[in-house]
Amino acid sequence: MKKLIIGVLAVAVIGLVAWKLFAGKEEAPREKQKPLAIAENTGPFNQSYAVLLNAYYSVKDALVASDTTKARAAAQGLITASESLKVNEIQGDSTGMIKETAKSYTANISTTAKVLAESKGLEEQRKQFEMIADAIWSLTRVVKYEGQKLYWQYCPMAFNDKGAYWMSNEPVIMNPYFGDEMLHCGSVEDSLDYSKK
Repeated sequence: MKKLIIGVLAVAVIGLVAWKLFAGKEEAPREKQKPLAIAENTGPFNQSYAVLLNAYYSVKDALVASDTTKARAAAQGLITASESLKVNEIQGDSTGMIKETAKSYTANISTTAKVLAESKGLEEQRKQFEMIADAIWSLTRVVKYEGQKLYWQYCPMAFNDKGAYWMSNEPVIMNPYFGDEMLHCGSVEDSLDYSKK
């Protein structure tokens, strides 16, 4: 019995000594990871992005008016604006990933706008517009455009109740998927405003 008590006490003493030796040493404080700094984009980039958005809004407005001819013409302007976006002026992109992602989205916008420009039917133009809207919304989030507040709007009834989104520069719903049939059908689902820092 004595041997058992002595063994337990020895283990306890060794444990206490070890704890004192190692617990007294404080771990060096770890440096907290800092979030990525977002630099302001340059004036030339913001100007070229404003041109891109205006070209997009021209397509949207033509579809709100259900005017296929104006939509085709506006799509040509969107092609030019997306191909002219000054992606190299994007700031705060040390890895180059933001610029590469932006180039991918602008290529998508341009390609889809070309299909829209060649489409004769309103329904086909609206399907292409949906893809453009998704790409330009994602692009805006990637590059953090610092201009005006933008709204992400949704019509649940578009494309036989599949639903579709579009971007607008105002909260008022002007539905590009139905035009006069259901001009104000939809809701504001989200918004972006990188101008406030």
